[in-house]
Amino acid sequence: MTDEIEIDTDDLERRMKGAMDALRHEFASLRTGRASASMVEPIMVDAYGSPTPINQIGTVNVPEPRMVTINIWDKGLVSRAEKAIRDSGLGINPQLNGTIIMLPIPELNEERRRELTRVAAQYAEHARVAVRNVRRDGMDQIKKAKSSGMSEDDQKFWESAVQELTDKMIASVDKALEAKQAEIMQV
Repeated sequence: MTDEIEIDTDDLERRMKGAMDALRHEFASLRTGRASASMVEPIMVDAYGSPTPINQIGTVNVPEPRMVTINIWDKGLVSRAEKAIRDSGLGINPQLNGTIIMLPIPELNEERRRELTRVAAQYAEHARVAVRNVRRDGMDQIKKAKSSGMSEDDQKFWESAVQELTDKMIASVDKALEAKQAEIMQV
């Protein structure tokens, strides 16, 4: 056939990068013993009748390496925000000072560090699975294109392009996991 059939590798790459972005977001929510404003991002507070992210009802600051402060704008929401933090599973005991909620970050013990590295590994495995699913979609597109007239040489070219993209993304997932595990284990 004279018509060139192309596979949209840009779309596949965009979807694989989406999996990487999701992994980075999950890694940011893991507590590493250092204070980070992203630790409290997933916390939702029942404000004005609907669940609201905590960073939308107050200002989140990191004044020192082991402290996160949240300055709640509405006095009526302070107790709800405190309850949401306690119920979040962060393992941090909030302290109140007027409308400011202080979150002292305790030192992680060795057992908790190992547990967090296992959680990080699970997040990375989910990202790898997402990347492989995108690869499978790309390979399915190639099979459909072959049945509608793609040459065998073109098929091999596109398969190797998709596989190369997959290998590159898996390697970046592994590199991100290695860096996160090193950060968690750092005392």
